[in-house]
Order: sequence, then structure tokens, then C-alpha cells
Amino acid sequence: MLMQPQQSSVRPYAGSRTEQRPPQSRPAPTAIDFIGLMKLTGAPVAFSRNEVIYSENRPADYVYKVISGSVRLCKVLSDGRRRIEAFYLPGDVFGLEMDNEHHFSAEAIAESTILVVKRSALMSLANADGDVARRLWTFTARELRRMQERVLLLTRSAQERVASFLLDLAKRAAAEEIEVPMSRQDIADYLGLTIETISRTLTQLEAQATIALPTSRRIVLCNRCALTRLDA
Repeated sequence: MLMQPQQSSVRPYAGSRTEQRPPQSRPAPTAIDFIGLMKLTGAPVAFSRNEVIYSENRPADYVYKVISGSVRLCKVLSDGRRRIEAFYLPGDVFGLEMDNEHHFSAEAIAESTILVVKRSALMSLANADGDVARRLWTFTARELRRMQERVLLLTRSAQERVASFLLDLAKRAAAEEIEVPMSRQDIADYLGLTIETISRTLTQLEAQATIALPTSRRIVLCNRCALTRLDA
């Protein structure tokens, strides 16, 4: 009796005519996958608490994105006082300067993982793709708007500054209960107040049942309307 030939279980290699498929082209980079492009072109770097990520007046050769942890942008003034310009939380992009030098230092507030991307690589992508260029411009415009808002904030009362700060943190965390990564000294240096004023203002807001302070690093917004009125 003739035996039927068994079919081979070996799958033809990808280049075989029987399996050949038209090549799939990769989609062009767009604003939607811009962060994905950063991940492809960058590398994650771990920083310990208070470690310097980059220093003031150093070449702005890289752009950064917070993966985990938090970052403060700061400089020491001629009189020895520290000025904090901004805080960056997971998802935030920073270090994209208008010129070729950093004007502030960036430091990890706590143990952080930062995606580090070569600036020239992003610029090359921006030159080749209009969507990437628009996204870079969006980041730059956002930073300019933040700087303008901070200048206005520093003209307001202590309670108004603290209320605005808490509302901003709550918005970025998308929560009414906030885990505050920065110290009260950090907050004071950001808002242009003393640490005593920060502590006193938080205590006042707690006494008014506007906020609750379960711990020194956890703040619950109990009356958002009252904070919004202070921020108006």
C-alpha cells in the first residue's frame, strides 16, 4: 500500500514566495506619537534624590521627559537665595531651551527616572516633519505661558499663591488628594515666600476646612470652590 506523503511542519522562511507579503511602511511621525518618538530616540537614566540633572549655563544638548519621580528647575541668586522656577512631574517634558544654553539647573527632588533625548535628533525630526515641529512649538509655548503666569502669581497674597499652587497640583494629578513630592522649603522658594508663611497658610486653610493635611506630604482639597475663589 502506498503511503501518503506527510506534509512538512516547517514554516517557509519569510522570503519564500509562498509566504511573501508586501512590505509594510512605517507611518510618518505625528503629534500623536511624539512621545513615542522620544522613547525611541532616548534612553532612561536614573537620578538619586537631589542629584543634578543639568547645570545652569551648560549646553542644552538634550531634552528630558520625567518617567517617574519629580524635578525642580532652580538657580541660586547672587545674594545666596534659591529661586525655583518650575516643578516637573511624570509625563512632563523639560530642558527645551530657546537658545543653546540652560538658564536654570534641573535637580531630581526624589529618586527619579528621566528619559534623556538628544536635542539634535528631535530637531532633525522637526525639520523633516511638520507635526513634530508643531509639537515642539507647543511645548515651548506652554513653557512661556507658565513663566508669564508665575510672574503674575508672585504679585498676589500668600493665601492666593498657595491656593493657586494647590489647584495646579490637583489639576496635574487629576485628583482631590495630592501626594506632594516637594518639601515645604521647595514650595516656599517657588512661591517667593518663607517656609514659616507656607506652614502658617496651610494651617489656616486647614482650620477653614478648605483643605485637610493627613500628613506633611499629603493634602486633600476639601473645598475646591473656596480655593478657586482665592485663585480668581
